[in-house]
This record gives sequence, C-alpha cells and structure tokens, in this order.
Amino acid sequence: MAIKKSNKLPQAVVLKQIVKRCSSFGKKQTYNEEGLPDDVPKGHFAVYVGENRTRYIIPISWLAHPQFQILLQRAEEEFGFNHDMGLTIPCDEVAFESLTSMMR
Repeated sequence: MAIKKSNKLPQAVVLKQIVKRCSSFGKKQTYNEEGLPDDVPKGHFAVYVGENRTRYIIPISWLAHPQFQILLQRAEEEFGFNHDMGLTIPCDEVAFESLTSMMR
C-alpha cells in the first residue's frame, strides 16, 4: 500500500501566510520593516467579513478557538486560502460580531 503525498501545506504554514497577507485589502497603508501594515498591532491580523467586506482586526489567539476554526474551514471551502484578497470570512457581520463577542 503506497502512501499518497498531499499537496496541501500544513495548516500552521497556511495560517502564517494568511496573517502576513491579509491586512492590506484595498487600503493604502504604511508598512513596518517586516512588511506588515502599521495599523495592525502585533499579535493581531485582519479579516474581511460580510458582503461589504468590512475589515476587522482580531487577535491571532482566536485562530485556536473551535468556533473560529469552523469559520476558517468555511472560508477555505468557499474561497480557498490561495488568493491575494486577504482572509475573507463567509458570514454576515452581525453573526461574526456575535461570535467574536463570546470569544473575548
């Protein structure tokens, strides 16, 4: 029985790439020496939610939260992770705000 190699990157690698990419969607910003936007505090990243793609700055620690993991899975299924538009969460803003208020 042969072992099939997956072309998928490990989730930790994908998440690191997302965090680096997903804070400049349609905005003119200044960047620090690490190439990250100055308006995103260390330990946070930007996501885009809803039809209007409202930008939210959230803590990286939320990536480990089970409810946020479900949103990440939905985002991967709907949009994939290999695009330049930043991490887009496929839910409406009210639901996202409700969920994140419970995670604080």
